[in-house]
Amino acid sequence: MPGSTDGSTKTMGALTLGGLVVVTAYTVALGSNGWLWFGWVVLGLITLGMIVTTRST
Repeated sequence: MPGSTDGSTKTMGALTLGGLVVVTAYTVALGSNGWLWFGWVVLGLITLGMIVTTRST
């Protein structure tokens, strides 16, 4: 169905949001770690790509 997201895309979105919570909590508790933020940005871009791909097909 065009315009809908499948289960894997929803799961990836949930993992991305969960990752944001974990990275933010780590930053608050122990200080910033650039690699964690870089990893989260990469995860977010992959998720965004999945959303765009799913909606265009």
